[in-house]
Amino acid sequence: MDMKRDYYEDIQLLDSKVLWFWFLALIASLVVYPFLIPRFTGSFYYIYIANYMAINVIVAVGLNILVGYSGQISLGHAGFFAIGAYITLLSMTTLHLPVLLALLLAGVIAAVFGFILGLPALRLEGPYLAIATLGFGMAITQMIGRWQVFGGRMGLEAPDIFLFNYPLEGDRGLYFLIIPIAFLLTMAARNLMKTRVGRAFIAIRDSDIAAETMGVNLVYYKTLAFAVSAFYTGIAGGLFACLIGFISPSTFNFILSIYFLAFVIVGGLGSIFGSIMGGMVMTWLILTLNKVQEVPHIGAALSSFSERWMSLSGLPNISSIIFGLIIILIVVFEPLGLFGFWIRTKIYWKTWPF
Repeated sequence: MDMKRDYYEDIQLLDSKVLWFWFLALIASLVVYPFLIPRFTGSFYYIYIANYMAINVIVAVGLNILVGYSGQISLGHAGFFAIGAYITLLSMTTLHLPVLLALLLAGVIAAVFGFILGLPALRLEGPYLAIATLGFGMAITQMIGRWQVFGGRMGLEAPDIFLFNYPLEGDRGLYFLIIPIAFLLTMAARNLMKTRVGRAFIAIRDSDIAAETMGVNLVYYKTLAFAVSAFYTGIAGGLFACLIGFISPSTFNFILSIYFLAFVIVGGLGSIFGSIMGGMVMTWLILTLNKVQEVPHIGAALSSFSERWMSLSGLPNISSIIFGLIIILIVVFEPLGLFGFWIRTKIYWKTWPF
């Protein structure tokens, strides 16, 4: 019988030889990926996709800590993402900090803003909290666009990036910065949810009144959930700025917050693995659907339909329509998201062919 006798057994990384095998296989795959993919595809574009996926996974994991584990909704994470991006670039260009310290500083400052935003959560919930966080995200974007220290409407350009005096050039160089950070933050979130803090988050999500009766400090843990989630999003924003190379206020709009929330819902609320799946799958969909007009036959048919019934300028919106339909179908037919589909698949193969 697999019986756990100690709380520390919950936070063990792996507890079987099979899991260790697949874990080491994953590490090996991540290491060789940026070297093998260009040889087979002749392009570094798939390395860029992997970097983009990893950044969105960090955001999804952080937002899931807030929404899925502590039960508080946020529509303002684009604001934390913007804070992380701008603080990272300013720290490297103005303060001349190395990239790791710049990312850490960006995460800490984003966490401070998250703590401040978490204070209204003590009295607000549901749609009222969503509106409050939405206002925060929009206010951050407007302020950044008007202050010249942040480059105003012209934005900021990323400097050359060095890791321990080694230049990180191109998508392959940034891969060895982004992927390890995403891996470490994901494992940290996984272990955090197994500790007393994670159990407090879950208790607040299930019933904050019952949690407070049992001695859970609502003020501390609600604001902590916002701070931790903002910390993750701030670091992701800094990595995004390094990956893109140029940022402007228009990048961090309301739709970005909607995308972040969609990553969590589609992946599966209250699941770290679901956050990984949601961040990766939805990123791939976004990048693919943005080029839907280039797909053979389908792109020509959509262009013809748009020219006849709408306008060619509205063709890029078709990707948003398809994206929205996919989200609706997943939520309707699998409320647990991709993680629920993964659970069903495991159960099926364990009991196959019966």
